[in-house]
Amino acid sequence: MAESKSKILIIGVTGNLGFELAKASLNASHRTIGLVRESGFSDPDKLQKLQFLSNAGLEIVRGSLQDEDILIESLKQVDVVICAVSSKQSHDQKLLIPAIKRAACIKRFFPSEFGLDPDKTRVSDLDHNFYSRKSEIRRLVEDEGIPYTYICCNFYTSYLLPSLVQPGFKSPPRDKVTIFGDGNVKGVFVRESDVASFTISTVDDPRTLNKTLYLRPRGNTLSMNEIVDIWEKKIGKNLERNYVSEKALLEKIHEMEYPDNMEMVFIYSAFVKGDQTYFDINSSNGVEGTELYPRIKYTTVTEFLDTLL
Repeated sequence: MAESKSKILIIGVTGNLGFELAKASLNASHRTIGLVRESGFSDPDKLQKLQFLSNAGLEIVRGSLQDEDILIESLKQVDVVICAVSSKQSHDQKLLIPAIKRAACIKRFFPSEFGLDPDKTRVSDLDHNFYSRKSEIRRLVEDEGIPYTYICCNFYTSYLLPSLVQPGFKSPPRDKVTIFGDGNVKGVFVRESDVASFTISTVDDPRTLNKTLYLRPRGNTLSMNEIVDIWEKKIGKNLERNYVSEKALLEKIHEMEYPDNMEMVFIYSAFVKGDQTYFDINSSNGVEGTELYPRIKYTTVTEFLDTLL
């Protein structure tokens, strides 16, 4: 069985998501290669991750997207490429796309998205091209005719949720909480390891080829009011809720310097504009992960909040 599974190259295995992707790939018995920059071997935390993955079976290649010969050689050993570089490196994928074309063996490419659908967001006047850069990569992939799957998992549970979406805070409030907008717009949180499980499940699935996989788990698609409701039940106490209007939030965003205001921009996008949930998933070009893979057990928001008690 393992021989029939796609061979996978993952770029960015020392990052939080990339590490989880590599683990999930290896656990699913895919031959897995990690392209790792030299700097990854001098950072103690990254080196520890590499040692763990190597022991689990990861084949490590020293190189980067800038090393064309090494990149091509790595691509020719696999069927699938998953890019999990940071958003700051998103444009580096412009080096990867022509390399994929040259290798002429890649059956599927997962560009580094793993957030909101960049074609659906409505904050282009605020986000300093954060999402347009990702859309640009999409258009290049499509124009080159490279088979793809886009993963739109929305927020990770490690981002914003530990503070109940309170900018600047690292832990959940126990007395007062700020609610943005009316508090009824729903956002989505998914644990990184669960994102990885869903992603690897799509690799050899024809139902996800040239489509977007959205993650909207039922227990994780919640409004700010609902998240606070859950937290209040857990701590046995009602919090004082302070509602901040859309106008006031926009004023705050404009007052702050970039990139310090980006956390507010993401909150505005998700929990005021509703950019994660305002649209229906079109079956012609999109699928929802928990419907497609009902057997995958994922961490719910309620379960995650239990870890914060």
